[in-house]
Amino acid sequence: MTDAEDLRRRTAELLAAHPPTRLPPPPSNEGPAGPRLWSETERLDFLRARFDAGLAWVHFPEGLGGLDAPRSLQAVVDAELTAAGAPDNDPGRIGIGLGMAAPTLLRFGTDEQKQRLLRPLWTGEEVWCQLFSEPGAGSDLAALATRAVREGGDEAGSGGDWIVDGQKVWTSSAHLARWAILIARTDPDLPKHRGISYFICDMTDPGVEVRPLRQITGEAEFNEVFLTGVRIPDSRRLGAVGEGWKVAQTTLMNERVAIGGSRIPREGGMIGVAAADWRARPDLRTHDLHQRLLTLWVEAEVARLTGERLRQQLTKGQPGPEGSGMKLAFARLAQEISGWEVEFLAEDGLTYDDWTMRRPDGVDFTGREAGYRYLRAKGNSIEGGTSEVLLNIVAERVLGLPPEPRTDKDVAWKDLPR
Repeated sequence: MTDAEDLRRRTAELLAAHPPTRLPPPPSNEGPAGPRLWSETERLDFLRARFDAGLAWVHFPEGLGGLDAPRSLQAVVDAELTAAGAPDNDPGRIGIGLGMAAPTLLRFGTDEQKQRLLRPLWTGEEVWCQLFSEPGAGSDLAALATRAVREGGDEAGSGGDWIVDGQKVWTSSAHLARWAILIARTDPDLPKHRGISYFICDMTDPGVEVRPLRQITGEAEFNEVFLTGVRIPDSRRLGAVGEGWKVAQTTLMNERVAIGGSRIPREGGMIGVAAADWRARPDLRTHDLHQRLLTLWVEAEVARLTGERLRQQLTKGQPGPEGSGMKLAFARLAQEISGWEVEFLAEDGLTYDDWTMRRPDGVDFTGREAGYRYLRAKGNSIEGGTSEVLLNIVAERVLGLPPEPRTDKDVAWKDLPR
């Protein structure tokens, strides 16, 4: 049974085999050595070794980056490596792979898929994106129209290829991605939730075209993706044919936990930036702004502690609909805190560093100016499931309230009005 002491020993052995280098001392030979540095080659070698040692996701199976240990013990490894100055895998850049693709692969992937895909996913050598939303299927994702038609295969319904045609939208990191998790319609004669299958799409296929979507921030971290005759081997299907919605639920629940339930310290994240602004600018303080900041601080702390409880629940199994509540809270707080900050900073809150069209690697909610946070937070109530949809999930699946009437549950997708 792996325990905290065993993990500390394994972590020490990893660091002994891959010690961080240091800058040489100043020419005068006075003063301490410089900061710890890793070349890109050393960084990648370390991350691969960490994965192979089972210290990437300690709760994953042995051989797949883990040790079959309790999920809660991951914090032990992370603390030891942070204290030693070890490099991380740049989680902000590969968040879709870590938070959505990996848990779905673990639950539904074949042994071959797991062995091939999980290691470069975790090290960041292969970036992932999510091909779910479509122009006519966002909030009602199950209405998606992207088609996957089988070509070849055996009488048992396996093998061959799937030819995929359609359009996806709001795809974060598509311009960086090597792989995508994709849901497509494989049987239009079935009701919309039952005629979907789940695939792994090679983003380097010549039939994949990625176009930038410029956002209100001036940047294009999102994309639209056009799929034209994309050939996906049946060996890259996750789950059974027609059960893609079931597989997608695992992805979506993990996505909402990843967005709304990330671990932050007390007064961390956006509320920490707002509090720092308040302390730095006494000349801008008013009684009303003070009261509002206090309320937001308390709500942010409640959300943080609720997230800690949710992560403790995750140690006992897969995420449930409670993650939708965390994502709801995150979106509301991000928008209210960024709005407070812009109002508090007055004309300084309206400044913006650069409207140049860029395609960033990720989102930086705390390292940019207030104007960026205010604009970017507007998308928080849309991405990862709109707040309206998540309210329905919380009402029906957490609180047990009666579901809204549905007239399309048993109607073939091809017969639905569009």
